[in-house]
Amino acid sequence: MTDSMLLIRQFCDRLVSPQKASRTRIFFPEANEVTFARETAFGGSSLRLDYLTKPSFFEDFGFTEKIRMSDRVKPEDELFLVGYPYFNVNEMLVVEELYKEAVADTNRQLIIFNGELDRIRSGYYPPFFYPKLASLSKTFFPLMETVYYIHNFKGRNGGVLFRCYPGPWKVLRKARNSSYVCLHQQQTMPSLKEVALDILPAA
Repeated sequence: MTDSMLLIRQFCDRLVSPQKASRTRIFFPEANEVTFARETAFGGSSLRLDYLTKPSFFEDFGFTEKIRMSDRVKPEDELFLVGYPYFNVNEMLVVEELYKEAVADTNRQLIIFNGELDRIRSGYYPPFFYPKLASLSKTFFPLMETVYYIHNFKGRNGGVLFRCYPGPWKVLRKARNSSYVCLHQQQTMPSLKEVALDILPAA
């Protein structure tokens, strides 16, 4: 059982009322994870479990069976929670499709849990080979509000980039007494490169 799956269940238990559970749909990356979730962390839950992609025979070559998000969503759905859509490059593209087809211009809400968005923002996937994925930084990601974020920087000028909504973005450094001091804060998210090369060395 993955830690992320357990945290998602705990998150839902705290924030989703029993009356809303049957109108909350949780998307896991693959169909086989839905089965695993029902047998473990989400056993007995009224939350609706679903998946973004379905493995195929050609998965090792980067191909997965196409799942239309409009076919997965039900009229009564009010909240979508997507768990860790980062292992397969197609997963975040499907999340964008979910947003466009079922969330945009509606009263529905979409929460992405542990999406590893920095991989895409930082160019981890070369735009030349993954143009659709790279374009998300300009089309889809600006529509998001980061609620809780932690990124650790190691090395001589180590520190932490932190945000807890609705507060500002903060660059922190651990003090000798194990507490953290704020070195810098701003309303918009700084790039990881800016924090590592400019903010932390100057503190």
